[in-house]
Amino acid sequence: MEDIRNVRLAPLKDSNYLKPFRFLYTQNGTPKSWDLLGVHDSVGIIIYNITRKVLVLVKQFRPAVYYSSVHPDNRKDTIDTDKYPGSLGTTLELCAGIVDKNKSLLEIAREEALEECGYDIPADKMEEIATCRSGVGEQSALFTVFFCEVTDDMKTGAGGGIENELIEIVEKTIPEMEEMMNSPGPLASPPGFLYAIMWFLHHKAGKYKN
Repeated sequence: MEDIRNVRLAPLKDSNYLKPFRFLYTQNGTPKSWDLLGVHDSVGIIIYNITRKVLVLVKQFRPAVYYSSVHPDNRKDTIDTDKYPGSLGTTLELCAGIVDKNKSLLEIAREEALEECGYDIPADKMEEIATCRSGVGEQSALFTVFFCEVTDDMKTGAGGGIENELIEIVEKTIPEMEEMMNSPGPLASPPGFLYAIMWFLHHKAGKYKN
């Protein structure tokens, strides 16, 4: 996963995922503008395995995280991967996915749990927690969080994603997550993940410690 080579930067001519545009408006009589991105909404799933008492998370390479880890002076057409190894772009996240199908959020969440983590989770075991917004400065997409308990018997596949996805399943105990959340950082995880873990530690973790 972290063996990243041949990193190059190129103009973005077209995208199925990002739609840049300029937002023009008048506020209190003053003309203003703001540059925005149109992106898909997404779902994330907090998965707790009660058989082994671990949170089931995913690790993957995120180009945006990698790029932001490269000093601006070194953001040339080609980036030196010896100086900037792929590990700089590796994140710890919830099992998650974008909303790009004509399906309900629950159906998409169940699909992602199966594809990324290998768990076939019945719909009635999925609890919708909250919906928040991400990237309010440039896109403000909705991020809906689900929670579910799973057992080893519910794992029917290897996970790891589909097609050319490269996703590693990571299991963390509650004490390990508490230690991570109390660390000074910087944490290589998105705000939605941090919110979801804080919710889990506040609302659910106590019952699993007994």
